[in-house]
Parts: sequence; C-alpha cells; structure tokens
Amino acid sequence: MRHPLLVKENDPGPGIAIATHEREYPRNSHIALHSHGADQLVYASRGVMEIASGQNFWLLPPHFGLWIPAYTPHSIRMPEHVSMRTLYLRPGLHTAWATCTTFHVVPFLRELIFQIVGMGRIRVRSRLECAYRDILIAQLKRSTPIPTGIALPRDTRALAVAEQVLNGLEDRHSVAAMCASVGIGVRTLQRVYQREVGLDFESWRRQVRLMKAVQLLVSGLSIKEVSYAVGYQEPSTFIDLFRSVFGRTPKSWTRELAALSSRFEFSPGSSVDVARDSE
Repeated sequence: MRHPLLVKENDPGPGIAIATHEREYPRNSHIALHSHGADQLVYASRGVMEIASGQNFWLLPPHFGLWIPAYTPHSIRMPEHVSMRTLYLRPGLHTAWATCTTFHVVPFLRELIFQIVGMGRIRVRSRLECAYRDILIAQLKRSTPIPTGIALPRDTRALAVAEQVLNGLEDRHSVAAMCASVGIGVRTLQRVYQREVGLDFESWRRQVRLMKAVQLLVSGLSIKEVSYAVGYQEPSTFIDLFRSVFGRTPKSWTRELAALSSRFEFSPGSSVDVARDSE
C-alpha cells in the first residue's frame, strides 16, 4: 500500500529499535499533514501542541504525551513556543494502543524520554540501550489513557461552528447564533454532528470544554478559573461534568495527578548518563 504523505527520514533504520528527534519550534509553527513508518511517541516538555488526525483533534499540554501508530496521517500546530521530544519506535514494540492515544507522562517517563533522546538511538544489538527500550515499553503499558481528544465534523459549515467553539470557549453564544453566522440551520447542524461525529452538538461541546479544562487544570489554574474559562458560570456545573467522565472531582483528580508525579520525581542531577557501548 502506498502512503503519499509518508516521511521516512526519522524512522528507525536497520538495527535500530528506537530513533529520536528533538526540536524547538517558535510560536505559530505548523507541521503539515504527514505520516511515519514507525510508531511515534510525541511529547513536548514546554508549550501546548494542537494535533489533528483525520476527524480527531487533541490539545497536548506538557504533562501528556500522544501515541501515534505507524502510517497514521497527522498534523501539528504550535500556538506557542514548543520544546518537542519525539521517539520513533519500530512497529510491534508496543501493541497495547492500536489508535492514537493520549496518556499522562509522569516525571520518571519524562526523564526516560529525555535520556533516550540524549542517546540519539536505541540499537537492537546493545544490551544497555535495549534495557532503556524495555523500561520505556513497561512504562507505556502501565500508563493510563486520558480522554482529551475530540472528533471534528467534515461538513464545512458544521466545522466552522466547531472552530468558533474551539476558539472561544469562554463565549456564551447560543447555538442558533453560531449557526446563523455560517448559514446552517440548528436542526441540520444536529443531524450533521450525529452523522459525522456520533454525538449531538451539546454533548460534543461539553467534550471540548472537558479537553480544554484538563489542559488548564494541569497548568495550575483553580477550579473556579477553569470553570469560567471553559464557559461555565457555576463551578458546580463544571465539577459535575468532570466527575461524570473521570469518576472523581477536578480537585481529587489534580491531587492524585500531583501525588503520582511526586512519587516518580527525580532529584536534580539524578539522571543516569549512559555511555554508548560497542555493538
């Protein structure tokens, strides 16, 4: 099967289990639609990335990573300065996630990503380097997927409404007003969302608010600030939404996230420097 968008330059070559890439991207950078022949772990230690694949869209803050299976077309936009660290894994090393998956990057996994990127590559004939590969896979297997993605409609008018929501969650425009601005009826909009997204419009908008809320919570904003930022005048309404998806309140979830992070925290200078051994 041909893959016209395939970019091979960063894929692992012969004898390589994991290839790496690191780059600093200035604000408003954009990586056009493409795919890789390797499974990809995308992580930014600084900045938020907007990643799109087909009808799916993710906001990826520094505490999260995105797993992108091989041959999956995707594009990335950086609304702010981003420090990106990417691992390209030979397909078959991690088979638990068959689709794009967002997961929490605990400090231990963050340090491991940085260490592997610093090594440049993981060679299959190096026992020491492959030990890092095995630890990485073990960490990915124990990582819990996080529901922070959304699907976008294909219909151009419905997509224009979606973009209004994404660009102004704090605005409280009615559905009728947004529909009128792009020339689509409310009933037509609902039919399009049910057909192309699988949700009614309000359920979809709640999912968008939740995705943005997760980003803001991990950045340190208070629950009240997050509630207002994603369009809720009453924090209790936002708390109920969050609990219905995550099974706990935002306060409990962020406390658990902080506890998990501190459990794996490294002290300064504790990373192990790995010298390349001979093949």
